[in-house]
Amino acid sequence: MAQLRIAVPTEDGERISAHFGQAPRYVVFIVEDGRIVRREERPKAHHSHHDHGHQHHDHDNGHGHGHGHHFQDMIANIRDCQVVIVGGIGQPGYQRLLAAGYEVYLTGGRIDDAVQAYLQGRLQSDLRRVHRH
Repeated sequence: MAQLRIAVPTEDGERISAHFGQAPRYVVFIVEDGRIVRREERPKAHHSHHDHGHQHHDHDNGHGHGHGHHFQDMIANIRDCQVVIVGGIGQPGYQRLLAAGYEVYLTGGRIDDAVQAYLQGRLQSDLRRVHRH
């Protein structure tokens, strides 16, 4: 049976991060036949508020913030995942996740609750959690 992998950005391993870009790690669930067979933590590249002054102008060619290559770094450790559950994300990041082929859900709260809801087919995505800058 094919495996399904669900990635959830987090600060503490318990709750879904409200800011995709700032979360330092992912909790990844490996699912087989609708059951979680493994849970692992993976590091995630992230940007802190301290760097914002320097990285915008050099390499963005007008495509917004110069985060394109940085975004690829942020998703490097979840390329094997199909689903991403986030608590909040900027519009460009949300569009990039969709373009990269991920099924994206926006919700808050406890990671385990959200993953169970997803597996039961009752996870609702709240698009108000996409931040428009």
